Amino acid sequence: MTHPLGQFANGQPAGPPFALEEGDRMLRVRLDGGQAYAKQGSMVAYRGKLDFAYKGQGVGGFLRRAVTGEGQDLMRVTGRGTVWFAESGSHISIFTLDRDSLTVNGRSLLALESGVRYKVTTTSGGIGAMIAGGVFNTEVSGTGGVAVLCLGSPLVLPTDEPVCVDRDAAVAWTAGVRTRVVSTFKMGNLVGRSSGELAQIEYSGRGGFVVVQCGETPAAGTSPDRH
Repeated sequence: MTHPLGQFANGQPAGPPFALEEGDRMLRVRLDGGQAYAKQGSMVAYRGKLDFAYKGQGVGGFLRRAVTGEGQDLMRVTGRGTVWFAESGSHISIFTLDRDSLTVNGRSLLALESGVRYKVTTTSGGIGAMIAGGVFNTEVSGTGGVAVLCLGSPLVLPTDEPVCVDRDAAVAWTAGVRTRVVSTFKMGNLVGRSSGELAQIEYSGRGGFVVVQCGETPAAGTSPDRH
């Protein structure tokens, strides 16, 4: 497929301020004196007068990363201009909140509009949750767009009937959905194998859904070892 060079020189139509480009693999955010939050290090380009400020989670954040490998660090973007975010070619989905909430696997959260608040939450299950790979997630609420990273195009499964999902495959789920770690741990899993399906997370709740990516590994650029 070819395009005349003039098309690129003239730019693209403005479109909405929080939108996807490049085959849903890049997020474009346009700011007019406001602010947005995005995963630290995810900015790939910007135009205008913008300021980027690191927003960490304090001492608790360092503890979470040490225990579970899950960083929740975001950066705040303010000013006037346009900024593009991406993560190693990962697919990006936008969920629009209207005074409601969504829980996101912390490693899968890419960006939030200014009207969306966030806080760290946990998955129930104690030691079983630790076996599953971690207990910390991010709950986002309010009004505005939420951009989430996925490995490939996501699958959305209703939770009217309980569904069990690999911990690294679940990227987001609706408010009110209950989570419970279901362990399939057996000593045999530790013999002669480098990994095993030790536990999954069960999601249940009428009228809710869980978003599942097409793989059991984090989306590109979301490795728990990358801070």
